[in-house]
Amino acid sequence: MDERYAFGDIQRRGLMMVLSSPSGAGKTTISRHLLSSDPNIMLSVSVTTRAPRKNEVDGRDYRFVDLVDFNLMVNREQLLEHAKVFGNYYGTPRLPVENTLTEGRDVLFDIDWQGTQQLAEKARDDLVSVFILPPSWRELERRLHTRAQDEPSEINRRMAKASDEMSHWAEYDYVIINRDINQSVAAVKEILNSERLKRRRQIGLAEFVKGLKEGH
Repeated sequence: MDERYAFGDIQRRGLMMVLSSPSGAGKTTISRHLLSSDPNIMLSVSVTTRAPRKNEVDGRDYRFVDLVDFNLMVNREQLLEHAKVFGNYYGTPRLPVENTLTEGRDVLFDIDWQGTQQLAEKARDDLVSVFILPPSWRELERRLHTRAQDEPSEINRRMAKASDEMSHWAEYDYVIINRDINQSVAAVKEILNSERLKRRRQIGLAEFVKGLKEGH
C-alpha cells in the first residue's frame, strides 16, 4: 500500500495571500501576528527604492536598492509586480515566490491595490486577497499619529491617499473591518485555513480518491 495515501499526506501547492489597506489600518500588525504563529507561511520581501526607516533591516523588512537596479529588475521581468507609492518604487521578486509555492508553503504579501491587480493578472489561481478597513476615518488618523513613524506632512499625505486606496475594496476576495486586532488576526487565519483546503490546491487528490475506491 502507498503510505502517502494511507496517511492522507497529499501534497499542496502554496498560495499567495495579499493583505492590503490604507496606511494605519492594521495590515502590518496582522501580518506579524500571522507570521509568528504559522511556520507554513513566509513573508514576501519586497524590493524598494526608498530609504530604510529606523529599525528596518535590509533583507528582512525590504531589499533596499537604487533606482537603476530596480529598473533592471523590471526590464529583466524579475518582478511579479511593481508600483510607485508615495514617490518610491516597490516590487516583488519572482523567483523566491515561485520556489516557495512549489514547495507547498504559502507567501504573505503586504502590498497595495496596484500590486494586487498585477498578481491577479499573472497568477489568479494562486491568489487570495484580503482588504483591511479601519473602523472609522478618525481612528485611522489616530493610529497614524500614535505609531509615530512619519512626519506630520507625511501623515497628511497618507490620509489624503487613504480615500483612493479604500475605493478598491470591492476588488478583493475578502474584506475585514479592523475594530479589534485579535479578532482580525483570527479572521485572517480562518481565511487562510479555508483557502488551503481548496480542491485545486491539493496536488494528487484525484489519485488519493482513486486509491480509496480501490480499497487502499
